[in-house]
Amino acid sequence: MGHVRDVVQAINRSQALVLGFFGAVWIALLLILVFAPGVYVDVLHPPAHARTTVEIGFFTFVTALIAVLVVGVLRRWRWAFWLIVVAFLAGLLRAPASILELAGLVPAGGPIWYVLLQGGIGVAQFAIALAMLRGYRRSGPWGAF
Repeated sequence: MGHVRDVVQAINRSQALVLGFFGAVWIALLLILVFAPGVYVDVLHPPAHARTTVEIGFFTFVTALIAVLVVGVLRRWRWAFWLIVVAFLAGLLRAPASILELAGLVPAGGPIWYVLLQGGIGVAQFAIALAMLRGYRRSGPWGAF
C-alpha cells in the first residue's frame, strides 16, 4: 500500500493533467456508449448481428490503450511522453475539422453535440501538449509545467 501512496504523491501537475484528461475521455466514451451508442455505430458500421460485440470490443480496445498510456504516465516513460505530446498537438486539427463539419462543408461525423465535443477535446489536447512542452523545457520529459 505504501508503494501506491508514493506513486500518487510523486505525480506532478503535468502527469495529473494528462491522467485527468484520460479519465474524462474514458468516462465520456462510456457515457456515449451507454446513452448514445448510435454515434459509434454510425462510424464503425458493424453488421447488425455483431453490433454489441463491436461496441464491447471498441470499448475494451480504447480502455486497454488508455491503461497502457496511464502506466506510461505514472512510470514516466519517455516514449509515452512523446507519443502523447505528438498526438495531443495534432488534436488541434479537430477544431477546424469541427468548424467545417458544423458549416456543412464536410460531412458531419455525428450529431452536433458530438462534433462540438470532438472540437473541444482537440483544443484541450493542444493546451495540454503545450503545458507538457513547457514542463519539458524546465526539467525534461514529464517535468512539471
